[in-house]
Amino acid sequence: MEGKLTTHVLDTANGCPAAGMTIELWKLEAQKHEKVSSHITNEDGRTDGPLLQADTMAVGSYELLFMAGPYFAQKTDLLPSPPFLDAIPIRFGIADLTAHYHVPLLVSPWSYSTYRGS
Repeated sequence: MEGKLTTHVLDTANGCPAAGMTIELWKLEAQKHEKVSSHITNEDGRTDGPLLQADTMAVGSYELLFMAGPYFAQKTDLLPSPPFLDAIPIRFGIADLTAHYHVPLLVSPWSYSTYRGS
């Protein structure tokens, strides 16, 4: 079984997938953080493909950086400046290269939550 990393972003303030949100994937190492990739969510609030898969999966610590501030700024001009939530980091570890790691984000301009999905 090939492992992979996926994500899904739901805009809980507007009750819809968060289409058009930029997401960065970072590999975290002791002395440096390396940007692996950048993605923009599609109409379903997902990336068009896995963020990592089989040959790009590696054991280690990672961070997904969700650009919520710019996303919500495009939705309304009623938010404060600076926004309450801007770039939302979610740090997690990959230990099993054959597993599916799914990191969803439920987000509004005022709160967010995540979990390990399936």
